Amino acid sequence: MMPNAAQAKIATILQNLTDTAGVYLFSNVADEVIYVGKAKNLKRRVTSYFQKSHQDNAKVRLMVSKVCDVRFVVVESESDALLLENNLIKKYLPRYNILLKDDKTFPWICISNEPFPKIYSTRNIKKDGSLYFGPYTSAVMVRTLLDMIRQIYQLRTCHLALSAANIEAKKFKVCLEFHMGNCLAPCVGNQTEDKYDLNISQIKDILKGNLFKVIVYLKDTMRVLADEYKFEEAELMRQKIQILEKFQSKSTIVNPSINNIDVFSIVNEQNTTVVNFLKVMNGSIIQSHTVEVQRKLDEDMPEMLEFAIMDIRDRFQSTSLEIVVPFSIESVFSGAIFTVPKIGDKKKLLELSERNAKYFLVERSKNAEKANPELRYERVLTQLQRDLHLLELPNYIECFDNSNIQGTNPVSSCVIFKSGRPSKADYRHFNIKTVQGANDFASMEEVVYRRYKRLVDENSPLPQLIIVDGGKGQLSSAVESLDKLGLFGKIPIIGIAKRLEEIYFPNDSVPIYLDKKSESLKLIQQIRDEAHRFGITFHRNKRSQSMISSKMEAIPGIGPKTIELLYNKYSTITNILNVPVDEFVELIGKKKTEILLEHLQK
Repeated sequence: MMPNAAQAKIATILQNLTDTAGVYLFSNVADEVIYVGKAKNLKRRVTSYFQKSHQDNAKVRLMVSKVCDVRFVVVESESDALLLENNLIKKYLPRYNILLKDDKTFPWICISNEPFPKIYSTRNIKKDGSLYFGPYTSAVMVRTLLDMIRQIYQLRTCHLALSAANIEAKKFKVCLEFHMGNCLAPCVGNQTEDKYDLNISQIKDILKGNLFKVIVYLKDTMRVLADEYKFEEAELMRQKIQILEKFQSKSTIVNPSINNIDVFSIVNEQNTTVVNFLKVMNGSIIQSHTVEVQRKLDEDMPEMLEFAIMDIRDRFQSTSLEIVVPFSIESVFSGAIFTVPKIGDKKKLLELSERNAKYFLVERSKNAEKANPELRYERVLTQLQRDLHLLELPNYIECFDNSNIQGTNPVSSCVIFKSGRPSKADYRHFNIKTVQGANDFASMEEVVYRRYKRLVDENSPLPQLIIVDGGKGQLSSAVESLDKLGLFGKIPIIGIAKRLEEIYFPNDSVPIYLDKKSESLKLIQQIRDEAHRFGITFHRNKRSQSMISSKMEAIPGIGPKTIELLYNKYSTITNILNVPVDEFVELIGKKKTEILLEHLQK
């Protein structure tokens, strides 16, 4: 609670508040501004903070408990209050105010204030009378615009002081840019200032998004030049028109009659709120920007959107009189009209803005996962939990697969994934002991029983999901073993059939099908494929050992210990035949080497 002295001070301030619009500032005991707000009626709004208990909002209750001083500024209108609030929040960065997470400095296109102006990109605005267009949210867009302008117009890039007196006094000489055709050399009087300024006027229209006006002028000029049989100059005009029309075709997405509007959308997903802004001129999107809005006191969506609109319009110096939004908000913007479209081109623009906002969230999530891969594994496991309707996150998964060829050397494998990644040190393989021939169902029943009998006996942690490679038959066999051990119903278990990647659940003959592109299915497939790979490798090794043993057991003088030694070191007959004799002699002795090689080479 506030100290008594602070309570008395605030009570006095509340008595002196006016009923007009304004902005109020709350400060703490260290005289730091912790909250800035606006109000139609200062007295009613500020008093409400200290007369209510705020039991339903812990954040507001905490903020009010820290207020030791209240200051206020009276303004003429709500619009002025909103603008002042925005400026004060930027100045003080109060801990309990909504904040836009965006610390970028954006590029502008500058047309310098001098004779024969230069055009260039900059991130620093100087109050020298130059014209600035932007800011642009993409440096690539700035380069694209400047490249297009330089393709169409031959402008100077030098820093010469091209005053009429200096040009008349012939102080300058043409440079390489003139010889390359990039400049018409106004420095030596080859281009008049009037003709240069005509180009600058057209460039201003292009940067304002008025491409149609420039294209009409160029087409009229092309016709005049053609009528005068100046075909080369007319062809240059045609090329300029093509460049502009190509650029226009890439950006025009709606009816060209839609002119000078701002489009704002707001999206809230996974406790993250973002606002997207589109600037539309003549049916073309000339600016797009997305920012994250940090909620501090459980503000609602209209309140956050209103704050973002004010901040973004101020930053981008937008004066559009129509603002398209997804829902009604109280208009406090001087002269601006809010539109909530239901159908038509403006509705399509709003949907495009929302897609941009969602794409921003996806990219943000991907970047976070690149910086911290644990986030991706957690997200995929959470999705798997939802898709399989599991009660807990499957951080510990085991998967079984059987391997045999025509019933020979039957083996099974068990791979373990922890936190979405293979835990290879925990992998296990099994020699089938009680089953003769190729019987996948019986083999699955045996290895599942042996695996979990041992885990129970050793009091080891049990998995949070079991995956069986196979359909209903293999799954039923595994379930039977779990039932014998009293584990059925305690551990979730599924089967995955290879043909159509069906997912089977116990006691349900109808499978489910996960989206082929879903990360849940991809994780299940990865685990299943890893179990198959591990099982096949073990089976091949066992088969190789069996072949070596069968060939060597017929050789007199070569006993079981020598066979095991050779298998462990060389794995296959082919490898043994390629071993140098000296190495063999050192390993098993000269006499056994002679016997072995003599028989194997036959």
